[in-house]
Amino acid sequence: MNSVRITVLKREFYAELAEEYLSEGASAGACPLQAEGDVFLYTGGAEKPEGLCPWAWIDLYSAIATLYAGGDENTWYRHGGTRILCCTDGIRPVVYKLELVRG
Repeated sequence: MNSVRITVLKREFYAELAEEYLSEGASAGACPLQAEGDVFLYTGGAEKPEGLCPWAWIDLYSAIATLYAGGDENTWYRHGGTRILCCTDGIRPVVYKLELVRG
């Protein structure tokens, strides 16, 4: 059975945008829910892996489900079965690597 490994590659933070738009300003800092190097494993059933940000799950799920089903019609990545995506937080986005693990 296939699975999808979800790895946090990078956390970004745009302090100037935070100062202008967040109630906490720049003191909000980068995403507090994920850390670089965190790894999660999706094994099916539309269940969010434990510890993965629920908002990121919503943003990433369609790509995760496609990879899980074996869909890999993508030619612009060097390595098949891999996607690099981020959550939609425009001030403190988190970049994820999704990898199909064939089982």
